[in-house]
Amino acid sequence: MQTQAAGPGAFARFDLGRVPSPCFVVDEAAVRRNLDILRDVGERSGAKVLLALKAFSMWALADLVGDYLHGVCASGLWEARLAREHYHGELTTYAPAYRREDLPEILRLSDTVIFNSPDQLARFRDVIAAARGAGEAFEIGLRLNPEHSQGTTAKYDPCQPGSRLGFPVSQLRPEHLVGVDGLHIHALCEQGFEPLDNIWRSLEPKLAPMLGPIKWLNLGGGHHITRADYEKDALVALVRQISSRHGLAVYLEPGEAAALDAGILVGEILDVFDNGGPVAIADISATCHMPDVIEAPYRPAMLDERDAGVLVRIGGPSCLAGDIVGDYLFPATPQPGTRIAFLDQAHYSMVKTNTFNGVPLPSIALWNSETDALRIVRQFDYRDFRDRLS
Repeated sequence: MQTQAAGPGAFARFDLGRVPSPCFVVDEAAVRRNLDILRDVGERSGAKVLLALKAFSMWALADLVGDYLHGVCASGLWEARLAREHYHGELTTYAPAYRREDLPEILRLSDTVIFNSPDQLARFRDVIAAARGAGEAFEIGLRLNPEHSQGTTAKYDPCQPGSRLGFPVSQLRPEHLVGVDGLHIHALCEQGFEPLDNIWRSLEPKLAPMLGPIKWLNLGGGHHITRADYEKDALVALVRQISSRHGLAVYLEPGEAAALDAGILVGEILDVFDNGGPVAIADISATCHMPDVIEAPYRPAMLDERDAGVLVRIGGPSCLAGDIVGDYLFPATPQPGTRIAFLDQAHYSMVKTNTFNGVPLPSIALWNSETDALRIVRQFDYRDFRDRLS
């Protein structure tokens, strides 16, 4: 995968020495600009826009999100709890599978609960009936696999062969939609408008005959709506077309788009030695702090990287041989104590961090590039590592 970072933006003038290392620094002003774009698309198209917490769960900004979007979507019980504790508006919950003991609380917390298959929905009819009998109000959705792949990386493609995400649309029958209020279709990852348009063109003829009882269509996430080259007017037109042609309310669930180019991960070089070229060990770990670097894989952009100079391999402090962030050009070989930062790390990186090897979690800071106000939102210590173990 290629990084989608647009550049340093306001972080070009941020003093990396102002925060502890390692540290995520999120620019509140950049998040606000992204949310404003998402709200504009929602208002012009009539779509309800929800923030996908799986991508950006910085609840210190929950009130800000509530000022711009209709609500949030969760990926299970704990995210649903987080949503109700801190966020505002509607809550949609989807998971590939639910535990029977968790589902009553999920139904109580959520405005909409989306199931991954008709069989799973049928198996929990009794739980759903009991919740409604107790006075809970919620709608039920079914996730579909459009079986029309537009992904560029297989492991992030919900339409890959043998996918576990969504019920294959080729198997969908009218009886599967009994008791279903809406359909959920999430088939994108860091993509523009054209892949969405292609998917809908392939899917619409198959769904149209069965949409009679359906009230809404959720187009999921993976839409890079806030990227400069995204065709926002085309998305607005498509949503309006779907609504008018089929009488459906439409939902969008962007995650990355809310935090795109809104955060950096600051680190420090701990040691440098030569092994066929300079090798730098940083307190930033790919495996612990930016796991998509290994999983995708991809090479994150570095703040102030040069076009020419000394090529340095940057790796993390863990014992994993593959804990390598990438090879980067410096004006000269960096010395221990040198601060570095990687761009566009507010989404996914922050929610995926772990403490493998006892590597400390990065602190989290909130900066406002317009006022230069900075506060450390959270710092982690040994207890956060210890209390995850037994």
